[in-house]
Formats: sequence, structure tokens, C-alpha cells
Amino acid sequence: MTTPPLDHTGTRGPTGPLPLHRLDFGPPGPPRPTTLPDGSEGWLVTRYPDVRQVLGDGRFTRAELHAPDGPGPVGASGLVSDPDLVFNQDGPAHLRLRRTLRRAFTPRAVARWQPWIASIVDELLAELARREGRADIVAEFALPLPVAVISRLMGLDPSVRERLRHWTEYAFTDGSLPQEEVDAALAEFLDFGARLLERRRREPGDDLVSSLVLAADEESAIPESQLVSLVCGLVVGGHDSTMTMLSNALLYLLDERPDAWPRIGADEEAAGVVADRLLHLIPLGDDRGSTRRASVDVEVGGVVVPAGAVVVADCGTANRDPAVFRTGHPDDLFAPLEAPTLSFGAGPHYCLGAWLARLELRLALHRLAARFPNLRLAEPAGSVTWRLGSTSRSPARLLVAR
Repeated sequence: MTTPPLDHTGTRGPTGPLPLHRLDFGPPGPPRPTTLPDGSEGWLVTRYPDVRQVLGDGRFTRAELHAPDGPGPVGASGLVSDPDLVFNQDGPAHLRLRRTLRRAFTPRAVARWQPWIASIVDELLAELARREGRADIVAEFALPLPVAVISRLMGLDPSVRERLRHWTEYAFTDGSLPQEEVDAALAEFLDFGARLLERRRREPGDDLVSSLVLAADEESAIPESQLVSLVCGLVVGGHDSTMTMLSNALLYLLDERPDAWPRIGADEEAAGVVADRLLHLIPLGDDRGSTRRASVDVEVGGVVVPAGAVVVADCGTANRDPAVFRTGHPDDLFAPLEAPTLSFGAGPHYCLGAWLARLELRLALHRLAARFPNLRLAEPAGSVTWRLGSTSRSPARLLVAR
């Protein structure tokens, strides 16, 4: 029996999209056929161990979605549907690309960045303190923080920062933007990435792009188009996800859990636990999860998924699997997770930037709460205007008072 088309129950409220922490994912169950957003048939996997299996099993591939006889990616266009993107590679090609970056994003490497990331946070908070009246915490904190971090890591010229949001809008489009606009914006963005790589080859520095060039030369056999897509993916992915996570976390905390704010400001370790739980429970967008294609018949959770099937690994529902996770939003935000979150994926495609995202969110929440213990929303949560048209979603602005 085929389930209804993929969607969240109650995605939209009477005045617009619901906050992402209020989406109803429904109970997990065995793998089952479903209708995908484009109307085609697929399979939905929702239980925690089943989703982990799909994400970690090489028989479920990303690359085959883009094969000549493949169905293509589901529910998105732009850079995320580029076959050269590291997320859309499998096997040896994928491993070669990941090896060029793996050492740069280890927990130990990211920990060394903490002092200068903290200094960026403090600079932004000092600017926020100088403002009078209400402030837009998205424009003045949640967005400029990850933009400054990724710009420093990659050695980007300050003039480029103004183009990042424009490129991101098209790189992560959900398919609702005119295709000719998407093509033009991505052509400009990929040209930027190619020129950035060329400059670093001529004049290497101590930035991440220079390290990528050196590592790629050691690996050899990596097509230039894949390196360009990797650089561009880092530029936009390195700031958009963190901005989205931070904006959505602040909306939830200031609107529904102001009781947690004092402890977040007083205890950085506790702030880290809260950050992990919010990363776990608040998705980046409205999509149901990560898509794969079964290359052969595979048994998952006692059910055989047929070869060629498009499979949606529903990380949001799996993160709420009551057989694994006992604690939800109404419970203790300061309780450590019972099992690794699937918000960063799992298996070969586990997000390389997970440790950096955790660090940024922990420092941002802790230092913001310590500096502004009376921070509160300056407008009703129901009047929030949402950033739409992208695979991620967060408040376009969030007015606060201090």
C-alpha cells in the first residue's frame, strides 16, 4: 500500500509556515512505498536503525540518481543537483574528494579555531550592544557570524561577502525559481570558484582553499569540475546551514523556552548540550530527508526495497524514534542525546562541517545569552516572515529587544 505524498502534517498554519520545531513528523514505521513530491513513486524509511542503514550502505547511492537512466534528484535544483558536487558522488570518486578536506575538519582542528571564532562572536555582540532600540538578530548576528567564519577559513575577499546570499539563494533553490535565473547565477558562482582555485594555485596561503589545492594535487585524478563544485559548496554550505540553525534555535528559545536562557548564558558546556539537542530536533527545512537510489534489492528493517527504487531516508522522523530517543521538546533541553543525531547524516556522506557547526552554535548561544540575559522577542512569533524558496528555511528577520 502506498502512503500519501510526502509532507509534514501541519507544515502551514493559519498565517503561514509553522516554525520548524512545530512540524509533526508522525510515528516511524517499517519501510513503505510512498509518492514523492514530483509525483513519482519511491520508498520512505523512517525508523532510526533503518535510516542509519540506508545512509551507511553503499548499495544505496547518490550518484545513481544522476545516471543517464536515473530519476534525477527529488525536490531541488541548483548546486545541490550538480552531479559534480561531493554529496552526489559515491565510491572512489567520493572518497578522493573527502580526503582533500577530512583533516581540515577533524574535532581537533576545529577546536583550534575556537579563539578566533569566539572573537568574531564578541565583535558582533559589541556592535549589537551599541545599537539603540530593537535589533534584527538575523541581520546583525545569525548571518554575519557564519559568513565571517567561512570567509576567514577560505580567505575570501570582503567584497565577495555581499554576493554570498545571492549565490546561496540559487545554489539551494527548492525548484521554485525560474530555471534561466538559476542557470545564470550558478554560472557566475562556478566561475568565481574556478578563478579562486586558479589564484590559490598561483599564490597559495594558509586558507582552506590553498590546502584543498595541495591535497587535490596529492590525490591526482580529481576532475577540475569536481574541485570547483567542492569549493562553491563549502562557500555557501559553510554559512547557510549555520545561519539557519542559529536563527531557528533563537526563535524557539526566546519564544517557547526563555526559562533556559539564564543557564545557557551561565554555562558554556550546558549551552553545548542545548545546541546539540536543537540541532537534533529542529530540521533545516521542510523536506523529509536525504534521497538515495537502491542499486540492487536490499532488505531494510525486514522489508525488501527493490533495485532502482528512489529511497527517502527520513532523518527528521528517525530523530524522534521513541525506541531510541526518550526526550523531546517539552522535556529537558539540557539532557544529552541518547544516540548520535542524524541531522548531519551518517555513513560516507556524514557532514564534514558538523564539528564546526556545533562549535559556532555553542559559542553563539552561550555568549549571546551571557551578554544579553534579558534578550526577548520584540514581535509575536506568529508574525515572523520566513525565508522561502530554498531547501532550508528560517526567519528572514527576527526582531529582539535587550
